[in-house]
Amino acid sequence: MSHLLITNDDGVDSPALVPLAQALRRFGRVEVVVPDRERSWISKAISRHDALSVEQVMRDDVAIHAVSGYPADCVQLGIYNLFDEPPRLVVSGVNIGSNHGSAFAVCSGTIGAAAEAANAGVPALAFSARSVGSWPDWVRWVWSPGAAEMWERMAAISAEIVAVILAEGFPEDADIVSVNIPSGADLTTERRVTRLATTRYGSLFAPAEEFMLAHAFDGVLHVEGDPAGTDVGEGEAGHVTITPIRLAASGSIGADLRAALEGRDPAA
Repeated sequence: MSHLLITNDDGVDSPALVPLAQALRRFGRVEVVVPDRERSWISKAISRHDALSVEQVMRDDVAIHAVSGYPADCVQLGIYNLFDEPPRLVVSGVNIGSNHGSAFAVCSGTIGAAAEAANAGVPALAFSARSVGSWPDWVRWVWSPGAAEMWERMAAISAEIVAVILAEGFPEDADIVSVNIPSGADLTTERRVTRLATTRYGSLFAPAEEFMLAHAFDGVLHVEGDPAGTDVGEGEAGHVTITPIRLAASGSIGADLRAALEGRDPAA
């Protein structure tokens, strides 16, 4: 019997994991394969030289396969190794923090896991929670018991979007769908289908001690162009953003540059 596969990049003890698994049970069998620790900012890394261990653990009433590797490893194992058949859908998240804009899309372990599913021909959704206020304060809060109600809302919204995809089908022109949910959202919050914003960030590291540097991202994203209609712009307006992403799209190149790259005379 086909199933849904849940993974994440925040690890086996993510406060978002159990509520999401419980919310998706309404669709049938749910399997959970996640890293055994936090693995953020890892994109679509795959373990190559180290063998992977898999331990079955329980969190509340949810059985989980905890893997010593990365989110994409978890998807690989969930599709090819651990179960009797591939899942019908991979659900990655709910990530602690936004994954809007191109800069985060290429870095996120949450989206990287969805990309690995797409590489295997399995449709995938990546869900992320949009922070409010001070990032350090918000991150501390989401791990506290006081945030449990928020994670229940995140799970309910995610399940509603999964229900639409299962009923209506996956977008034909997308490889994955990235969903960003504002921290205060509920089932009445407006949802918008958006395009991926082109974004950049600055330095990620700062001196920590002599001859050492540590991750020190300031949370600032620089948006190129008009953010209207993008996941960043609609997210800032308080909407749930649903962003189809195409991994295999080709870019364009000018005729003169094409000729130069190909070693031809542009005038020929």
